[in-house]
Amino acid sequence: MAEQICAHLTECELMPSVQSAYRQGHSTESTLKKVIADILDAADHRKVTLLGLLDMSAAFDTVDHEIILRRLKVSYGIDRQALR
Repeated sequence: MAEQICAHLTECELMPSVQSAYRQGHSTESTLKKVIADILDAADHRKVTLLGLLDMSAAFDTVDHEIILRRLKVSYGIDRQALR
């Protein structure tokens, strides 16, 4: 199921370009490299840089699943059997 959803999101170009999770060739390492590059670039241009971190490890357990299912259908075109 996860492979099918990822394939659909990629095929329909619904995956954000900065998304690293669930994308082949991307990892936490590529995300960290992007963050560091952005910080260094901002420093080179004498810009203030802020980094906010949010722990989402248990986020799925606290979200209304009906909202998630509706969002998958409306925003990403995933419906019928896939939602069941």
